[in-house]
Amino acid sequence: MQYIDNIIFLILLVAGFGLFAKSLLKIYRNIRLGHEINRNDRKSERWSTMARVAMGQSKMVKRPVAGILHLFVYVGFVIINIELIEIIVDGLFGTHRFLASVFGNGFYSFFTATLEILALLVVIGVVVFFIRRNFYGVKRLTMKELFGWPKQDANWILIIEFALMMAFFKMNAADWVLQQRGVLEELGSFPISSTLLGPVFSNFGDGFLHFTEKGAWWFHFVGILFFMNYLYYSKHLHIILAFPSTWYANLDKKGKFNNLDSVTKEIKLMMDPNADPYAAPAEGAEADVPSKFGAEDIFDLNQVQLLNAYSCTECGRCTSVCPANVTGKKLSPRLILMKTRDRLEEVGKNIDKNGKFVDDGKKLLNDYITKEELWACTTCNACTEACPVLLDPLSIIFEMRRFLVMEQSAAPQELNLMMTNVENNAAPWQYNQADRLNWASEN
Repeated sequence: MQYIDNIIFLILLVAGFGLFAKSLLKIYRNIRLGHEINRNDRKSERWSTMARVAMGQSKMVKRPVAGILHLFVYVGFVIINIELIEIIVDGLFGTHRFLASVFGNGFYSFFTATLEILALLVVIGVVVFFIRRNFYGVKRLTMKELFGWPKQDANWILIIEFALMMAFFKMNAADWVLQQRGVLEELGSFPISSTLLGPVFSNFGDGFLHFTEKGAWWFHFVGILFFMNYLYYSKHLHIILAFPSTWYANLDKKGKFNNLDSVTKEIKLMMDPNADPYAAPAEGAEADVPSKFGAEDIFDLNQVQLLNAYSCTECGRCTSVCPANVTGKKLSPRLILMKTRDRLEEVGKNIDKNGKFVDDGKKLLNDYITKEELWACTTCNACTEACPVLLDPLSIIFEMRRFLVMEQSAAPQELNLMMTNVENNAAPWQYNQADRLNWASEN
């Protein structure tokens, strides 16, 4: 019976990481429903971009207050959970503060003191974010599209992080008091917990302090496992997916339209008087005409676009700078990514249920994203410029517009008129080709 705690710990550890791995595999499978795209060029630039943007938070600090607080929460929470290594070893082998024997008492004291300071910064950050999100009235955080689960999700994450940090302080404060009494060996330095909670805990007996320290330790461990598995259902997947998203980000100039090779070749054939448009492909060559032009559903998007949908932080920086949204139009770049993720999740559940995708009569276009939203976009790239993790909602809009134009001939009348003029007059305006250079003779 003396090993019952270690057995329970092992079961929870395996179950927690097992469920987390299962969730990651499901996300990976869903992302692979999109078609492949080669984004492995310019590797040094991609490493640099990922380090600067995902790790260094360079785009977050463009709004200094929110950026610095986010840096506190992000760096603090990640580094504090390095202590998970110590918790795992202590839980499996019944040791107490294992890393002290690895680091030595001097460095271990510096290590634990640093963790305490970072934990305090995390608490300050999440409290400010909670107030800011719920009471301060930041417009992009109180928009209708965040009503319901998105708002609840953001608040739950802040509450969970606060609870984990408070458990961390309770564990350390109880440990510190027992160390001062000589019950436990003096290991580590706890400047925050000893100051905030030490005087309170000093009034309790050793048995209560042992119970408090062990209870907070278990709460912290189980809380980390819960948080880790909650990520699958949360916008906070960006904690993990921001890294591949920034690696696979589009490094070309923003808004550069990706011409289809099949269309380019067709136009070249039309312009070449010696070309035979009916000639069969050369031996060994494959016809590269796509089965569908543009995107009607998530299967028509590429894998980076689907990764972007999962990586969206729902911060709304993109929507707050969108001129269409600012002027009251229906478009919200944030909602484009959120709706893409919702459709992707729906398709994933369909596959889980049936073993393969069974047509459900729905599409990303119309059932999730409307034509009105797509044509409201001015393609100004403000959304892609503002995104703190280099997501590209504009590319999804591009592809869905391409489908409307090339597959359904469903462009707005103004665009159809312009394209007709280009075809007939070689200019967007409705006048005779012979009059195209008249403007030059007037000068």
